[in-house]
Amino acid sequence: MLRITSYISLFLISFQIQAQEVLTLEQAINIALENNYEIKIAQNNLKVDETNNNLANAGLLPSINANLTNNNSQTNTKQTQSDGSVRELDNAKNFSLSYGIGLDWTIFDGFSMFARKEQLETLEAQGKSELQATILNRISAVYLTYYDLVQQQQVMASIDSAIVISNERVTTAQNRFSIGKASKLEVLNAQVDLNTDKSLLLNQKEIYKNTKIKLNELLARELQTEFQVIQEVTFEDNLTYDELKDLATKQNPQLQAQILNKKIADLNLRQIKGNRYPTVRITSGYNFTRSEASLGFITQSSGQGFVYGVTASVPIFNGFLQNKREKAAKYEVENASFLLDQQKLALESQMASFYQSYQTNLELIKIEEENVTIAKQNLEITLAKFKIGTITTIEVRTAQQNYIEASVRYATAQYNTKLSEINLKELAGTLPLI
Repeated sequence: MLRITSYISLFLISFQIQAQEVLTLEQAINIALENNYEIKIAQNNLKVDETNNNLANAGLLPSINANLTNNNSQTNTKQTQSDGSVRELDNAKNFSLSYGIGLDWTIFDGFSMFARKEQLETLEAQGKSELQATILNRISAVYLTYYDLVQQQQVMASIDSAIVISNERVTTAQNRFSIGKASKLEVLNAQVDLNTDKSLLLNQKEIYKNTKIKLNELLARELQTEFQVIQEVTFEDNLTYDELKDLATKQNPQLQAQILNKKIADLNLRQIKGNRYPTVRITSGYNFTRSEASLGFITQSSGQGFVYGVTASVPIFNGFLQNKREKAAKYEVENASFLLDQQKLALESQMASFYQSYQTNLELIKIEEENVTIAKQNLEITLAKFKIGTITTIEVRTAQQNYIEASVRYATAQYNTKLSEINLKELAGTLPLI
């Protein structure tokens, strides 16, 4: 009889799947990669880093500017000449115009410009690591939520089976009561158990619906979009800790970002130390000038030509600010080293914890699978005895609950194993982006 009820539950679930879209894991991941807002933001942040990584931002290129200066004045002027004569003019107009193109190029600043360029390249690399970390984090969330739904479907299937059995118990109890072989109490107990199972199913459906909303949110689509997920959880049972740890050391995006953060701190110190060296600048340009004056020896002049020069400056004393800035930068380098060591330790701790959970749940799957088989056989025997009236309804209910609990534990063990597997692959940087 239990086999028949199981078939009925599976048929009902299969009918629901046919009535709604079946969302595969591959489809969910592709939708998340295309739509997820956090991934889009991280992609734009990387584009910002790529845009900023150029020679001009590093200070390696010259600046060229077009300049225009136009000055006018109108004054009452009085001039005393060398021979003692005086010249006066009211509202004397003066005019000067200068325009041209100028070049300003810092050709040496204590190698700071080269450190800045390397820092920009490191920031771009860090942006790539942060994008990879965001993608892995969001796709990991899609994996976990998807398989959470798979687990919940399995739980609902178990509860559906329990409801079918509880309905049979109510019918049997009523038939026995009608012919005087059972008391009204047996009918009432069967009805209470049926209502309990229905209540349990309603609560489970609520959890299932909320989890579907959560997955739709991760996929950045309409939250009420209806869909069904696959019925099975598949997992790898041959992951090795040493291999995963070695991959994490090379590929974990959070660790790589922290390594790059340490490099950025080192480069910042190099830039500050560069302020101790001379700065050499080249200036050049081509200018046009014109001036007019209402009073004076020269009433009009104009000119044009090429101008150039070199400027060099050497820092001598700035109130000990250079020493203080270098000292602060060294502390930042030291803190970056501490954060890197902390990240390595946290990564190793997480991997050890998840791997232990992974191994434990692999063993639990074997045990709970056996428990489901035993509980199913026990329930079938108990139902057969109940049909002929050799056992009480309490014994039937106990066998029924044992089967449900074993099925739920089996589904939970499968999910927990998958959870540990996904977390380990995320830390190792090997989570498939299908």
